[in-house]
Amino acid sequence: MINVLPLAVALSAVCVASVSQLLLKSAANRTYPSLLRQYLNVYVIVGYGLMVLSTLLFILSYRLGLHYKSGPVLEALGYPLILIFSYLLFREPLTKRKIIGNLIIICGIVIFHL
Repeated sequence: MINVLPLAVALSAVCVASVSQLLLKSAANRTYPSLLRQYLNVYVIVGYGLMVLSTLLFILSYRLGLHYKSGPVLEALGYPLILIFSYLLFREPLTKRKIIGNLIIICGIVIFHL
């Protein structure tokens, strides 16, 4: 029987990392009055905090029994998530190249886990 808890923790780490990247992208798209404000604002601080949380969740998933080979492969799920959320939130164009690249990533993940 497959232990689902390590997988669930790892997938939540991927989602947290994706949200972190979206916050950092949102911060990069804004203009700030000073260089200090550019790097010390709510979006950047929360974004990096979520990245640390994502790392801790991955460490926890390994301790719960996630195979070390599976971690980097599951982290690759962040690319399709970022593609979808960037399209929905930032109206970034979905190019043919991006879609094909993400489909290749998903196929690789599926093949790895067969």
